[in-house]
Amino acid sequence: MRKEKDSGLIKESRRRMPLTGNNFIGMAISGLLIVVGFLLMLGGSSTPEEFNPDIFSVRRIVVGPFMAFVGFVAMAVAIAIRPKDKSTEQ
Repeated sequence: MRKEKDSGLIKESRRRMPLTGNNFIGMAISGLLIVVGFLLMLGGSSTPEEFNPDIFSVRRIVVGPFMAFVGFVAMAVAIAIRPKDKSTEQ
């Protein structure tokens, strides 16, 4: 940041965006995890005439919801991570 001489106000030398490219990449990966989790939960259902035991499979009850949950948590982390300030690293 540079200081303006006559008014004493501090102005930023360059505008920082709140989200960077890394945030968007993380959000895209998280979105894919959420979609894959929901796709893993899809499948045929049971009808009154025929019982489908696949509705209780590990893929549909454990793996799919776990992947969707991890995707939602990763989305929150991808949004919350702040970009590194390059001026303080030197």
